Amino acid sequence: MIRVKITQVKSKIDRSKRQKATLEALGLRKINQTVEHNVNPQIEGMIMKVAHLIKVEEIK
Repeated sequence: MIRVKITQVKSKIDRSKRQKATLEALGLRKINQTVEHNVNPQIEGMIMKVAHLIKVEEIK
């Protein structure tokens, strides 16, 4: 199973409620916080919606 490391690199201030909620759902609450997730269609969709606020790295 593919795992990804997601790091928030930009602030969620002045973002829509939906983008803020997506970051919270991913487990990101502050800048430079990192979380790991297994890749599935739901996570991929969340990553695409907030791609401009995060950095994604694949874990081997």
